[in-house]
Amino acid sequence: MVVGYRTYLDLIRPLLAGREVLAGAMKQELERGRLALTRARAGDRVAVVSGGDVGVYGMAGLILELAAAWGLKVAPPGDPRPVDLYLEIIPGMPALTAAAALLGAPLMHDFCAISLSDLLTPWEVIEKRVRAAVAADFVVALYNPQSKKRHWQLAAVRELLLERRAPETPVGIVRRAMREGQEVILTTLGEMLNHPVDMQTLIIVGNSQSFVYEGYFITPRGYLTKYQPPAAEGAP
Repeated sequence: MVVGYRTYLDLIRPLLAGREVLAGAMKQELERGRLALTRARAGDRVAVVSGGDVGVYGMAGLILELAAAWGLKVAPPGDPRPVDLYLEIIPGMPALTAAAALLGAPLMHDFCAISLSDLLTPWEVIEKRVRAAVAADFVVALYNPQSKKRHWQLAAVRELLLERRAPETPVGIVRRAMREGQEVILTTLGEMLNHPVDMQTLIIVGNSQSFVYEGYFITPRGYLTKYQPPAAEGAP
């Protein structure tokens, strides 16, 4: 049995032929998680599909939380301990690394990821985290920046970022990274709101050292701090 959000299952539709599939909508994560565990306890082999990486804003955490809430004993396949369920978490490519590869190398120094969705996290907590990230000069990856019902949060976060970052700070806006319909925009913090974004968009905001060269978004790690560039004839 395969369980997942309908949009993500559509991406792997050719792999689902002949399998029982439960496709759900947004905000039905709990229902899908409960069904998956219930069927697994009944002896079925169940795959729960997430977009990106299942452990980064994905379903792995919910499944483990439910297992803990139900008091189930879980372990990886092959573990000799007596368990109620064997659980294997398969890594994928998170949106922030896919987007980063398309932009250049914006995550070469310390960074953080913050979701702007306040469906499960109060806005006051999100704002506190953004302020802390700005104060620490992290590169910031913004997940879930805007939806049809949430349209003011991104502008509010931009104002927080501008308190300590220049308007010229590089910003990468990537929609549907590594998928059909992919869009990649390299802009600045000052111009960030002039581009459309949605729930399939990942935004990366540079730190105070980030820069753009030849269309590549770069955050230096510090390797060249004492480096002297070669003579004018070019690098070796």
